[in-house]
Amino acid sequence: MRNEEFVKGERTLKSILTGGLKKVGEALCVLSHSLCTRIGYIFFLFFLLSLSSCHYPRIALDSEELTGRQRDSLACLYKYNYAWNTNLELRTDSLELACLPVKDSYKTLHKGDRVVVAEFAIHPADSVDSVWVKLAHTQEVQGWLRQSDMKRAFAPTDSISQAIYLFSDTHASYFVIVFALFVAVWLFRAFRKKQLKLVYFDDIDSVYPLLLCLLMAFSATIYESMQVFVPATWEHFYYNPTLSPFKVPFVLSVFLTSIWLFLIVLLAVLDDLFRQLSPAAAVCYLLGLASCCIFCYFFFILTTHIYVGYLFLAVFVWIFVRRLRLSLRADRYRCGNCGGKMMHKGVCPHCGAVNE
Repeated sequence: MRNEEFVKGERTLKSILTGGLKKVGEALCVLSHSLCTRIGYIFFLFFLLSLSSCHYPRIALDSEELTGRQRDSLACLYKYNYAWNTNLELRTDSLELACLPVKDSYKTLHKGDRVVVAEFAIHPADSVDSVWVKLAHTQEVQGWLRQSDMKRAFAPTDSISQAIYLFSDTHASYFVIVFALFVAVWLFRAFRKKQLKLVYFDDIDSVYPLLLCLLMAFSATIYESMQVFVPATWEHFYYNPTLSPFKVPFVLSVFLTSIWLFLIVLLAVLDDLFRQLSPAAAVCYLLGLASCCIFCYFFFILTTHIYVGYLFLAVFVWIFVRRLRLSLRADRYRCGNCGGKMMHKGVCPHCGAVNE
């Protein structure tokens, strides 16, 4: 009799615990859905606020702690985004420096030659560019050049600036190479009749690849927004680069943070990818993912330039939030046989086992 009462009480306790856990799971699911929606709104609002602060803080030039040379150098930095003693490298094949005030006297520089900014001069009568810069390669090779010509022909010697220049100058060829590799591997695997995974359409069991594409789209939108609305801020960053998202204008802080997040999410993608796919399929997927990221970069650069990129970015955020909600919902159940994710109880879509 006592044994029957004990069994009955145990069943009652199990039913109470099961019902309680089920209610908690449903509550967490509703909370996650609401949270995902709010994340989308916060993400878009955060993007709009990122454009509200776009200027570098300035040091008071009348400070008694500054010397005359430092004061003049800072004044040039704020006005032209670079200062005296800035190191530059010639990126064109050759260039001639005018040996002013001697007329028709020039010094020739060749690609790869490095110079330093030595002096500034203002020529109001020059209708092309009134600002002239004196560049020094050696004691013997020095001369003057218009600032506009200097900015087109030279790049800062800092490694970050060099990377920015290289990517902006050759990103189209990189896209063609990566896309061609992806198409070649895709055709090869299709010829051998093997299943191919692709971001969003036939994706792996992870939201990180889609998040990676979203971060690329967001970074491209921020980058092009700076080019359109605050080009001086990007130019200042180009001549004075940093990888730290601190002590820079808020819009630059958001941009640098998105780059760091892109790298972190990329590591998460690699971890999920090589756990779920074979090495050959993982390499093919990575080529497709790289093509998608580069396509997002080009697409949002071009559409942001005509102001419709923000609408596409909002749609992209909505797609990601929707995908995230489905992923969170699928995490409610796991198959007791293979451990795969299931949205509902019943037949497991991975191994066919029945889960009640």
